[in-house]
Amino acid sequence: MTDVTLLYLLVLLVAGYLLLVRPARARARQMAEVRAGMQVGTRVMTTAGLLATVASIDDDDDTVLLEIAPGVQARFAAQAVVRILDEPAPTEDPA
Repeated sequence: MTDVTLLYLLVLLVAGYLLLVRPARARARQMAEVRAGMQVGTRVMTTAGLLATVASIDDDDDTVLLEIAPGVQARFAAQAVVRILDEPAPTEDPA
């Protein structure tokens, strides 16, 4: 192998690392933080865009029970939760 070919291969490996591996690790770290921050009563958003409140967390089978409307609950895989939402500011009645 010539020096130019070796340099080209090295540049491709570094570019592959910067474009593929680092972002994937960052996303995995962010998702782990989201799952660690989930508690009962936390408002969350799923991968499908469903906004819900965590009703219970089952660590045994890695699922969460989400309340999507008053009295309506659905079981989701914990990996489906992608974001913890900030609680909306209470609105004042302009009466």
